[in-house]
Amino acid sequence: MVGRDIIMPLFNFRKKQKRNSQIAYWVPNGDGCPCGYTTLDKNPEIMTACRKIASLIGSTTIYLMNNTEDGDVRIVNELSRAIDIEPMPNMTRSTWMEAIVMTMLLYGKGNSVVAPHTFKGYLQSLEPIAADRVSFRPVGRRDYKVTIDGIDRDPSSILHFVFNPDKTYPWMGQGVTASIKDIAGNLKQAAETEKAFMRSEYKPSIIVKVDALTDEFSSPEGRQKLLESYAKPARVGDPWLIPAEQFSVEQVKPLTLADLAINDSVTLNKKMVAAIMGVPPYVVGAGDYKKDEWNAFIQSTIMVICKSIASELTKKLIINPAWYLMFNVWSLMDYDLDKVSSVLLAGADRGYVNGDEWRDRMHMSPAGLKDYKILENYIPYDMSGKQKKLSGGEA
Repeated sequence: MVGRDIIMPLFNFRKKQKRNSQIAYWVPNGDGCPCGYTTLDKNPEIMTACRKIASLIGSTTIYLMNNTEDGDVRIVNELSRAIDIEPMPNMTRSTWMEAIVMTMLLYGKGNSVVAPHTFKGYLQSLEPIAADRVSFRPVGRRDYKVTIDGIDRDPSSILHFVFNPDKTYPWMGQGVTASIKDIAGNLKQAAETEKAFMRSEYKPSIIVKVDALTDEFSSPEGRQKLLESYAKPARVGDPWLIPAEQFSVEQVKPLTLADLAINDSVTLNKKMVAAIMGVPPYVVGAGDYKKDEWNAFIQSTIMVICKSIASELTKKLIINPAWYLMFNVWSLMDYDLDKVSSVLLAGADRGYVNGDEWRDRMHMSPAGLKDYKILENYIPYDMSGKQKKLSGGEA
């Protein structure tokens, strides 16, 4: 249990909870009146973007680091195991972190709360609290209370992860609801229009003009009989034989989704969702995968959220001032294996990398190559003027 001691009281959540209203947007009907609402987590594009961010952060290892005079060194102890491997008894670290991020981005409107549980001063678990169990009450302009299941909690006793701080109360997140709800409504309306169009019965490719005086034309049964008599050939591909005086055949081009500009509108709205959520367009189905876009996504969106979470974890859980938590975000980058190998081999020539470190990045097991080697012509910079070849001696 070394390194896991953290002073926080235990709490029992038994009182009746105060529920927050869900994040929702209205989709107007043709008259401009609300015809129902859909929560943002029911929108496929928004859900996909949030799930991608949450799953990536959930798969990233959390390091416990020690800040020393010679650089930052990773620490492996009971505290690092409690946070990175077993934060909750009934779930994995990946599931635990995904729940936190999904609540912060989507369900909790920019807020995600985790309640630490301790026993005799030791950290036992970090419980993610569902968004509908939490509410926030301002205390003046600078302070606030967190209400969980009807019980007021001081912010210092819980972990409160914030996304997109509110302009009035910076300690509270506001999520992406305001900026994305209109686009979500457009995507919802486009999906309904496409569904109605695909179900429409009025998409014939051929129109046959028939003399209205024909007796069979007066009833549906008669019209079906005429169609079977003249327009249905004995074999597929046979030509039609019809009376010239009674029938006239015209070919028409039915409307398509391209004619309605549905696809262009949907693609534009998907790209706007991707831009607001900070994900590559291909994630929401608008475009193809590009390595540069992916790496920019990792270095911006993912890294910013990871640092925000790591800061809160460090502030509330770590007592030692030289220790801090960080996510190994670089493992999510899309690296070219040949380029990585070349960079490491160049570092090996200068004594910066040993053989086992190269093998590790190439996903190979260690082979006992722990020595740092250097080429003989690399010398300290302050000895560069003492080379024999500069003084007339042998090189």
